[in-house]
Formats: sequence, structure tokens, C-alpha cells
Amino acid sequence: MKKITTTEQFNEIINNPEQSLIKFDASWCPDCRRMDMFIGPIEEKYNQFTWYEVDRDALPEVADKYEVMGIPSLLVFKNGEKKAHLHSANAKTPDQVTTFLDSYQA
Repeated sequence: MKKITTTEQFNEIINNPEQSLIKFDASWCPDCRRMDMFIGPIEEKYNQFTWYEVDRDALPEVADKYEVMGIPSLLVFKNGEKKAHLHSANAKTPDQVTTFLDSYQA
């Protein structure tokens, strides 16, 4: 998973015609660390997305703009548009993440 560290980089990535999946997290977040333990195989399986991660605390204006109220959250973007959002309350287990990705229609 590639790190996004600037708003400019974020905007460039989401405006791409390919699908980007962006995980919003923070270093202090226990649920984020738990997700880190199971996300690797999911990232490999769902390779139709380019996977990125953003520290919500480093880019709070981006998190606010895209309504990331809790972490971890997974957002899908294509051509500058947010296509899907898995909110933190529903992103606690591998099954919840894979169900979200399976239900997403490009």
C-alpha cells in the first residue's frame, strides 16, 4: 500500500481514471493496526484497485471533505469521484471488508 502525504498527491491520485482504494487511518488507532494485520491478502485479491493509505491526522482537510468521520475507513475513487465508502464501524473484520469490496460495482 502506497502512502499519500500531501493534498496535491491525493488529488492527483483520485482524479486518475483507474480505481483507487484509499485507507484512512492514524498511527494511534487500534482498529487500524488490527486491519493492518489482515489487509495484505485482501489487497492482493482485489488488485483491480490501486491501494493507498492516508494518515487522517496528517491531512484532516481531505478527511473532512470526504466525510471520513471514523478510522479505519476505505474509500474508492475513480475520475475524481468518491464511488464507495466503507465506514469505520463496518471495517473491523476481513469479512466486512471483503463483503464491501465484493458488493462494489465499478
